[in-house]
Amino acid sequence: MLTCPRCGYAQQETMPTDACQFFYECCNCKALLRPNPGDCCVFCSFGSVKCPPIQAQRGCCG
Repeated sequence: MLTCPRCGYAQQETMPTDACQFFYECCNCKALLRPNPGDCCVFCSFGSVKCPPIQAQRGCCG
């Protein structure tokens, strides 16, 4: 689940398992989301769970 920090809209999305997703457009307000500083992808910044590499404690997209 990704939640837009601008409008608060939450959308169920499929998380890629083999790549980071650097950009995401909110379906509600059309804001273009980018990862927060220190995060590797939008799922780590705005998702209900971190991306698979971070969950596995392998680091991400290195």
